[in-house]
Amino acid sequence: MQSENQSHYLLMRHFISYFNDSVKNHWDLPAVTNFGKETYKYSQVAEGIARYHILFKEVGIAKGDKVALYARNSAEWVIAYYATLTYGAVTVPFLPDFLASAVAELSSFSECKLLIADDIAVKAFEESEDNYAVLDKVNGFVGVLNVKDISVVHANGDTLANVRSKLDSLYNSQYPSGLSPEMVNYYNDSFGLEDAAEISFTSGTTSATSKGVILPARSLSVNLEFGFRVVPSAVGGHIFAILPMAHMFGQAFDVLFPLSSGCHVFVMPGKPTPARLLGGLAVVKPFMFLTVPLVIEKIFKSKVFPATRKFPAKLLLKIPGLDRIVLNKIKKSLLNAFGNNFTVGVIIGGAALNREVETLLKRMKFPYTVGYGMTECGPLISYRDKSEYVKYSCGTKAHPIELRIDSANPRRVLGEIQVKGDAVMLGYYNNEEATKAAFTKDGWLRTGDMGVLDNRGNLYIKGRCKNMILTGSGQNIYPEEIEDKINNLPYVIESLVVGRKNAIVALVVADYEAGKKAGLSEEEVNKVVNENVLALNSELAAYSKIGYTEIRKEQFEKTPKQSIRRFMYN
Repeated sequence: MQSENQSHYLLMRHFISYFNDSVKNHWDLPAVTNFGKETYKYSQVAEGIARYHILFKEVGIAKGDKVALYARNSAEWVIAYYATLTYGAVTVPFLPDFLASAVAELSSFSECKLLIADDIAVKAFEESEDNYAVLDKVNGFVGVLNVKDISVVHANGDTLANVRSKLDSLYNSQYPSGLSPEMVNYYNDSFGLEDAAEISFTSGTTSATSKGVILPARSLSVNLEFGFRVVPSAVGGHIFAILPMAHMFGQAFDVLFPLSSGCHVFVMPGKPTPARLLGGLAVVKPFMFLTVPLVIEKIFKSKVFPATRKFPAKLLLKIPGLDRIVLNKIKKSLLNAFGNNFTVGVIIGGAALNREVETLLKRMKFPYTVGYGMTECGPLISYRDKSEYVKYSCGTKAHPIELRIDSANPRRVLGEIQVKGDAVMLGYYNNEEATKAAFTKDGWLRTGDMGVLDNRGNLYIKGRCKNMILTGSGQNIYPEEIEDKINNLPYVIESLVVGRKNAIVALVVADYEAGKKAGLSEEEVNKVVNENVLALNSELAAYSKIGYTEIRKEQFEKTPKQSIRRFMYN
């Protein structure tokens, strides 16, 4: 570590100590709500945690043991997650779209002693007896319905079922007068900053094999402290959580930060379609909202672009001065749809934001910013407040992380983005080869992304190193830049640009539903899309021109942060 990081490390507080204080200080405030359903106060979250701690102790789970969590976003997920961390165990959260068979194998691989699941995950497990067979090394399997109804679905032996049957009496015996704030004491020095807090299995875009990222407590702590530095006092503020909580972006800033700050988190169940999302935002009125580009782009395609591309708005947007009439109207409408309560605004991450969308956001002076991170940094690498954010960038490095571009001229010549600091992982679980490959010889983490820095330290990302297409003439093509143009075309849902033999090929998912509304047949939609895509060649360099298109009906397979699993289509 550099001296800057060493000095910060000495001052860093453990993330559990922040949560500990938040629970005690906000005892009677609402903490987390299943949107439209039940709400748990901080005191009730503490009670749920206490019940889990009794269960963990009675079944023989020790500090440092691993506990898996396989469930959809919910208030109960949050309680189970914090119960594991505050006990001193290592949490192993699995994304809900993981196959049950994969969860069983990875739980066994990571030597989990217990697996906590919700009703949907339980059903997925019960579809095959092989899933339980794989769990032979796991101490038990618990299906969580709510904090006071922990149901044992499967167990190796009778211990877990016996403990469950007397859990209420054990709780009442330990807390005969109920739990009080003075009894909350989650943090002690035995859980150090260098100790593993979490193993997060990646679900990336370039490999079919998941790697277990080992995140130490310092990684979660430094991300939490960054949140405190950039977000004003947030006690009682509302958060509308739509990102997968098992993914580090949502976990860090929809769970860890707000519940360590006295916020009230509303958890949205299911897929965030534009209609459901905007309906929820209008009710919750969050002071900040975390999302991925695809969600914002869907809102623009369904609500904004249809209005701006019609007369007279299309004409007015081209006339200086008069364009403010249209822009202010759109901004007011969007702010109202988002709850009109932003102090921090919309924070976008996980992938590149479409340029046409971002241009319009910036023109209307909408309160947004775009950050950058990765699971291996728990997750934040760069960020800048909305008031200082520079269009098309990903902000500046998040203190105290160090960032460099592996290039002879980082301001002009693309190079891999590499980082170092307290946020960086310990390595990949039981995978020395992958861990070694992830770091340079002088100890910097390779992000796998290509970028440049301007003279003010703003980071601009061009694409993934592995996605780059190298032409026969030695030219580098970054497909994301071409896809950004294709995705703005009429009747296009999404696209993927790949290199095949000696041609650049555009795989395009056509929007037949939009075409039907416009009175077009599928054949006519295909013709329009094909012509428009090939017409883009007039805007592209000779070496990056599109050779032909392949039009698809089915959307591409995606990761939880809505990035396309590119390795499946190359």
